[in-house]
Amino acid sequence: MMSLMAGEDSRTTTPATTSTTARPATRGRGAGQAARGWTTRLFVVGILLAALNLRPAITSLGALLEEVRVGLGMSGSVAGLLTSVPPLCFAVFGVMAPRLARRFGPAAVVCAGMVAITAGLLIRPYAGGTAGFLAGSALALMGIAVSNVLMPVIVKRWFPDRVGSMTGLYSMALAAGTSIAAAVTVPMTDALGGNWRTGLAVWAALAAAAVLPWVPLVRDRDQAAPTGGTRARAEQEPAALRITRSRTAWALAVFFGLQATAAYVTMGWMAQIFRDAGVPASTAGLLLAVTMVMGVPLAFVIPRVATRLPHQGPIVVALGVCGLAGYAGLYLAPAAGAWAWAVLLGVSNCAFPLALTMVGMRSRTGAGVAQLSAFAQSTGYLISIPGPLLVGVLYQSSGGWGVPILLMVVLMVPQMAVGWLAGRNRTVEDEAAPTG
Repeated sequence: MMSLMAGEDSRTTTPATTSTTARPATRGRGAGQAARGWTTRLFVVGILLAALNLRPAITSLGALLEEVRVGLGMSGSVAGLLTSVPPLCFAVFGVMAPRLARRFGPAAVVCAGMVAITAGLLIRPYAGGTAGFLAGSALALMGIAVSNVLMPVIVKRWFPDRVGSMTGLYSMALAAGTSIAAAVTVPMTDALGGNWRTGLAVWAALAAAAVLPWVPLVRDRDQAAPTGGTRARAEQEPAALRITRSRTAWALAVFFGLQATAAYVTMGWMAQIFRDAGVPASTAGLLLAVTMVMGVPLAFVIPRVATRLPHQGPIVVALGVCGLAGYAGLYLAPAAGAWAWAVLLGVSNCAFPLALTMVGMRSRTGAGVAQLSAFAQSTGYLISIPGPLLVGVLYQSSGGWGVPILLMVVLMVPQMAVGWLAGRNRTVEDEAAPTG
């Protein structure tokens, strides 16, 4: 990865002069470039480690939810409510990220977010009782929420010419963290003695490792302006946008919310759909893992392709068509073509890295990206909260999966429509500039 970054940097480097009078300046500039190169590499490592920690708190709990419910004496309704806590926390706490970033710097907030994830993962298994477990979970989810919002901001500010590549890298790392936690939590818990508390707490070690690269970056308050930036550049940042006036911002928020709805429904219910169709439980779990693993390579490829296109709408439509085909397969022949439907829905769920990429592309400034990211993600996660619960209600009331799957088909149509609007080549600064 470092060679890729170095290769891209070399294309923008001015050829060195042979004049002897320029050598002292060149040496001084070389020292500055070396320092910047080290800082850039530290950011890359920090971004990747942070992204790895943005989902294990959720998927590790999903893998051990039954053990947690029994161990804490939770009712079924309270255990079900846990599935809606992550998007709620993302919506509530994500709003605070831009204000915190303006005051303390994005790197400091992400560093604090990693600390919060570490503490939350350590506290929740041993806090005692359902209330303590929920409080620890909320602390970890708070760290995830602010980091979710600020990842596109840091990419935009530190890698403005490589938004696609860097968004692809951290989206791939995020997908990898999601898949790994889902796949290894149960066998790792068994290997550690079978105690679900240990199986959940062990993920705090990965979060603690993610704190380390951000600590030296916190000291540099000018880290938001790496291309020769000083505080003067920060002072030139535009006033806060009236983001709710931007139709592009609203389109991106609704697109984010609908794709999140599809993703949470897939993670929460797809294995059960296969099991109810007669697929063995072990195979159903493997099918879900295939769906999630599809996001690892595609999360790197899709953002790179998206940044090369003037309009990202065609990618939105292609992903939506895959989703419609996957849902049609689940409706008509869930067991017969199970592997094909798992792959198609895995491709469709890659609307998430595409949405993150469009956040970075729909604003010209770091401040604009911060506002747009907070608005799109917070609003989007609010939109996504009812989806998994509604699917469960429809399943219970109808006695089968036909009606819930039809609901997902219906929701895919507006997802494609608003995604097409969000993919147009325009920026929120043009639509939501402050007046007066």
